[in-house]
Amino acid sequence: MFTGIVQGIAQVAEITDKEGLRSFTLEFPPGFCQDLEIGASVACDGVCLTVTALKGDTRADFDVMQQSLNLTTLGQLRPGSRINVERAAKDGAEIGGHPLSGHVDFMATVEGIRRPANNHVIRIAVPAPWMRYIFPKGYIAVNGASLTVAEAGRNADGSGWFEVWLIPETLRMTTFGDKDEGAPVHIEIERQTQVMVDTVRDAVAERLGTLMPALRQFAKERGLDLGE
Repeated sequence: MFTGIVQGIAQVAEITDKEGLRSFTLEFPPGFCQDLEIGASVACDGVCLTVTALKGDTRADFDVMQQSLNLTTLGQLRPGSRINVERAAKDGAEIGGHPLSGHVDFMATVEGIRRPANNHVIRIAVPAPWMRYIFPKGYIAVNGASLTVAEAGRNADGSGWFEVWLIPETLRMTTFGDKDEGAPVHIEIERQTQVMVDTVRDAVAERLGTLMPALRQFAKERGLDLGE
């Protein structure tokens, strides 16, 4: 488990392609690797990876299988790329953000960036059907960082957008300042919200039963979206 509080920025030092996977050597900030062991988990831009080798005081290797390369931005990393990193939380650790599994749900896209005084606002476009789990003032994990949704908008097809406001300290400790419009990002939704939304949707579907086709037709004729 992770807390969503990014502990530093790592840089890709080396990449080695092997049959069915790719091995990354990451260079970490000083002190990050203290007591780190082979087999330990590290969230890399929100993706939980396992340490496969230790190289000195600041470097470690990670193997990423082909499916993970295809489903995340890890396959786009090159030597010199920078990523957010966090070590797995220990028992009793303070949860400064919210509990994360390190399992990315989907990739989204930076749709817009605004820079009001001493702030950095990122608008992120969300594909359908994931917008159903995102609400203003709720938690969201973007590239492994626990953030609060400031504003959100929904489209009739189940897609939408949300905005997060970042203070200078967050920009200093993460790679968000590197992101431009069009950049892909990893999203992990908040699990309690997902469970609650899915439970309510299933309960409503079960209670309505055979009435659903008629209700869908009724809604369609009036330009309404039952999913929303």
